[in-house]
Amino acid sequence: MAKIRTKPIISICWPVRFRFEILRNDPIFYLSTKIGFNPRRLKTMSDNFGYQQPTVQRAGTSVDAGLKAHMQSVYNRMTAGVFITALTAYIVSSSQALMTLFLGGPQAFIIMLAPLAIVWFGFRPERMTPSQLRLSFIALSVLYGISFATIFAAYTTASIAQAFFMATALFAGLSIFGYTTKKNLDGLGTFAVMGVIGVLVLSLGTMVAGMFGVDVSMMQTVISGIGLLAFSGITAWQTQTTKEMYHPSYGDDANSRMGWAAALNLYISFIAIFQYLLHFVGNRE
Repeated sequence: MAKIRTKPIISICWPVRFRFEILRNDPIFYLSTKIGFNPRRLKTMSDNFGYQQPTVQRAGTSVDAGLKAHMQSVYNRMTAGVFITALTAYIVSSSQALMTLFLGGPQAFIIMLAPLAIVWFGFRPERMTPSQLRLSFIALSVLYGISFATIFAAYTTASIAQAFFMATALFAGLSIFGYTTKKNLDGLGTFAVMGVIGVLVLSLGTMVAGMFGVDVSMMQTVISGIGLLAFSGITAWQTQTTKEMYHPSYGDDANSRMGWAAALNLYISFIAIFQYLLHFVGNRE
């Protein structure tokens, strides 16, 4: 039987790579070649969604019932994705046969690369219907769960639960802040994205150094600290942007598609926060 390694196979830069691609392809966000990431610089939505863009609301604007329902839908979708990931990870990690099937050989790299393929080719809110986006989101959540099975195998249940509840509390607090603050979080978002870029660069360097037998434990701790701060800022920024992008005149179909994009963004931020916290509080089996 193939030996299953217990070290988590999800590289610390995986969430970062997902994040960059989602920002590039997501119609809510725009990659400026001059000043970097700026969600307030919107692409012409009429080209992608078939409607004209009204004036973006500020964070202090009174919230109507439609916005409340939209935000609740986004968080419900994100929560469902986290649940699917956790359930899949638990099921796979509990079965030696499934661990061998998915992660016991070269197929493990396919499992790791498959989410990138979904993000690149299988999650296009400007082109896909809400039902298609839902299927892509579920598939991504399942694939993440299979990869996360190594975490369930490597860390104690108590430490995983501790990191999860800490991530939930932190994420909730950041989302509440992003939703209620009247302060424009563009600056925080730009700074946080630069931090994520730094994490990506450091992670690649750490991976190379580790291949040559260099002790990178201290650098991994630094990366986790920077990543935790960066994705914390991104969570608040994303929440504010999701709130401000909603408008009833877009119609249910367009708002639903943007809702799926927002749910995926927040899902990835939560997963990243959980991973970084687990580095600090996790106890290995």
